[in-house]
Amino acid sequence: MATDTDEVDRIVGAWATQRPDLDFSPMEVLSRVDRLSRHLDRARREAFSRTDIEPWEWDVLSALRRAGAPYQLSPKQLLLQTLVSSGTMTNRIDRLVTRGFVRREADPADGRSVLVTLTDDGRVRVDAAITRLMDAEAELLGRLSASERSRLAALLRRLSLSFDGAG
Repeated sequence: MATDTDEVDRIVGAWATQRPDLDFSPMEVLSRVDRLSRHLDRARREAFSRTDIEPWEWDVLSALRRAGAPYQLSPKQLLLQTLVSSGTMTNRIDRLVTRGFVRREADPADGRSVLVTLTDDGRVRVDAAITRLMDAEAELLGRLSASERSRLAALLRRLSLSFDGAG
């Protein structure tokens, strides 16, 4: 497999010929990450479209589903998990309420506050989407063994943590 070449190899090879003074190893890694990201984005959009949800809807619905029963979070908790503005989150919740995927309920601990709750239809959609997504992502990684996936995940986690300020 070491003799396999891809488009990144060709690009790096051409640059190395033109600029032998530069180290192109970052391009070898990050250009592949970029290309894989495009494939992942396409796979995710396909998985979500097959369940009739948009990627932004996935962000909110999956946050609620991951919260566990009764699948409720405050709008502020949703903001922290989805990294959007409060105005954007309000708009998203409104649209999800209209589609019947979530409902707003008074917070029993604080009558002035609201909780966003996943409806049964929302749970069915997000469960179908995660099943399709895991199938699509497993297919994208199908050429890697379990140990290769594990090593790659560990390396990417290490790199990601360095950007998040934890590494």
